[in-house]
Amino acid sequence: MTTDPREFIIEQRLAEIKRIIAVSGWKGGVGKSSVSCLLALNLAKLGFKTGLFDLDFTGACDHVILGADNAFPTEVAGLEPPVVHGVHFMSAALFSKRHAVSLRGQDVSQAMLELLAVTQWRELDFLILDMPPGIGDANFDVLRWVRRAEFLAVTTPSVLSREITARSLSLMADTGAHMAGVIENMHSSACLSADKNVLACAAFDPAYEAAIGDPEKLLATSFAQDIKKAALKL
Repeated sequence: MTTDPREFIIEQRLAEIKRIIAVSGWKGGVGKSSVSCLLALNLAKLGFKTGLFDLDFTGACDHVILGADNAFPTEVAGLEPPVVHGVHFMSAALFSKRHAVSLRGQDVSQAMLELLAVTQWRELDFLILDMPPGIGDANFDVLRWVRRAEFLAVTTPSVLSREITARSLSLMADTGAHMAGVIENMHSSACLSADKNVLACAAFDPAYEAAIGDPEKLLATSFAQDIKKAALKL
């Protein structure tokens, strides 16, 4: 039984959120953060009240994708996330700015626990969690602290990526985690997947890189339109 009161506070902080989608990429470089940001932007564009929480503390980059370098939360009985292009956004990078965050092991868990406990999301239709990479302690911490989280896996056509994703999905199923589906990213040709769990296939889009930092331009890319298909199926 836990003795840390912050775990109980987290439940209260998340109580008014209808759905929590934990975007996970268990192989590096699959585009997990890009998918998280475009999913949040698309949901907000569709009229849903949406939050985005970058939980990749040591490699946070959602603020770069959104062009949110100067955003900062306000303090009202906790931290109120700033709104960036219609998305309520929180990240440790808002405090560290452009400095690297040196955290190891339990330090990552403690930092995540603290920020989850102090952030006031209030009422949301969706909260998108940009999960830490891999399938280590931080991911299992989210399973424990955010019990309603539905995991959305991001993979690529790479044999290695698909192999690691399959193993990780099996492990997550063994823990009883809820699965929202799979997004296959960086396709160079038509996606022919017959897997009913695949919500969308996103083609490689060279225009995406040039649009980073400008949400309006991001939403105009073909990559964003592919991710919109997944948003519509959630």
